[in-house]
Amino acid sequence: MGFRRLVFFCCMILPAACVLHSPLAGQSSSSSSSKQGRKPVPVADSPVDPGTISAGVYRNAGFGFTCKIPAGWVLRTEEINARDDESAEPGSGKPATDSGTTGRVLLAAFSRPPEARGEDVNSSILIAAESVAAYPGLKDAAQYFDPVTEVAKAQGFEIDDDPYEFVVGTKTLARVDFQKDVGSRVMRQSTLVMLARGYVVSFTFIGGTEDEVEELVQGLSFGASGKPAK
Repeated sequence: MGFRRLVFFCCMILPAACVLHSPLAGQSSSSSSSKQGRKPVPVADSPVDPGTISAGVYRNAGFGFTCKIPAGWVLRTEEINARDDESAEPGSGKPATDSGTTGRVLLAAFSRPPEARGEDVNSSILIAAESVAAYPGLKDAAQYFDPVTEVAKAQGFEIDDDPYEFVVGTKTLARVDFQKDVGSRVMRQSTLVMLARGYVVSFTFIGGTEDEVEELVQGLSFGASGKPAK
């Protein structure tokens, strides 16, 4: 899957989501965290586990995590993936790819339909996986944020701090927090990233307050369903 296409769709329904899923494929980073001698990140050699949803919880045994979906939220996962697949069909002018091994949106959940306008921030969860092969030179999760922060700043987002380690259950991920004034509101976004099984797996949580975002982040858990991904 090309996240270059996904970013344009997300920008239409969820402006903040495009900060993370920016068209960075093919770009390398000069991050100081990427040092010579590190073991190369394995390339994805198996299809992405799409996961399942039951009783308001998204479960992904392949990557070893679960994520709670607040009651009453709407899902747009299939819609986003279908749109991406359609853009790669013959005649579209874009190369077809094996989305099973290149990447996929795993979960796209919103507090209200993305097309519905509202006074408050449309709180959201976006989880996706993309093959590390799309990011030449990527050695660790924190390095993934280097060009992302540049894109974020260009779109008016403020970066609260440099990437930092964030422990979720049995897993340590890289995390960056963003915020942006949207009229009289403040949109807050926290993105967590890990490298697993040859994939970059990203978890983006969006809300109108820090407490709201943290509550969404706390719904993410590792090791609760199957072994954690290595």
